[in-house]
Amino acid sequence: MLLLAPGLLPLLLVMSTGGSAPPQTLPQGCYIAEEAGEQTFRCSQAGLSAVPNGIPNDTRKLYLDANQLASVPAGAFQHLPVLEELDLSHNVLVHLSGAAFQGLEGTLRHLDLSANQLASVPVAAFMGLQIQVNLSANPWHCDCALQEVLRHVRLAPGSGAGIVCGPGARPDLVGQEFLLLAGEEELCGTGRGGTRRSTDVALLVTMGGWLTMVVAYLIHYVWQNRDETRRPFKRAPPPQPARSEDSSTLSTVV
Repeated sequence: MLLLAPGLLPLLLVMSTGGSAPPQTLPQGCYIAEEAGEQTFRCSQAGLSAVPNGIPNDTRKLYLDANQLASVPAGAFQHLPVLEELDLSHNVLVHLSGAAFQGLEGTLRHLDLSANQLASVPVAAFMGLQIQVNLSANPWHCDCALQEVLRHVRLAPGSGAGIVCGPGARPDLVGQEFLLLAGEEELCGTGRGGTRRSTDVALLVTMGGWLTMVVAYLIHYVWQNRDETRRPFKRAPPPQPARSEDSSTLSTVV
């Protein structure tokens, strides 16, 4: 029987496959496809609890929807330099890192975060991105952070009505559409918009103080003049008769 030298068997196996290394194993339930000429990586309904490894670097469309993802860590997709579309819908996301989409500033165009458990998201996660995003069907706090996010992104068509205030929002906001509230109320106490609002309030208070002083002065002036007109008119005293000594002197001179 022919004996093989140590390490020779693995070499023969590689040669039998044409000299190429074994292909990388994809996560169960994931597959690579080409859709409309775009390299696509689909992991829909794959039971994932974290962003999987092994996503090809040339992926342009990535579908991680309908899994059990609870968070997206910093730099989770920074190894995907041409990623244009990312679907994270129908997960259980409760947290996004401020650097979750780091490295995608020049490429990402569509982001789906609908049907998760997001109550608030950091504004930093969307800074520098030129994206169209779906934020519907989440239990939003309807806070300043969400208002700031909407200043940096475009909403997917038809998704605005689905951004509704959840149980963690102010009691008077629960169940209301956020876009309607944002058009009527400034939710940021500081920063852009909030500073302007504080300045306006301070100006109104100052103007109110001056107006109160003017009104008080006018009332005082009117009452003072009214008192003057009510006082009785004082007549000039009648001329006093000449004294008798003066009369005697005048008679002597004459």
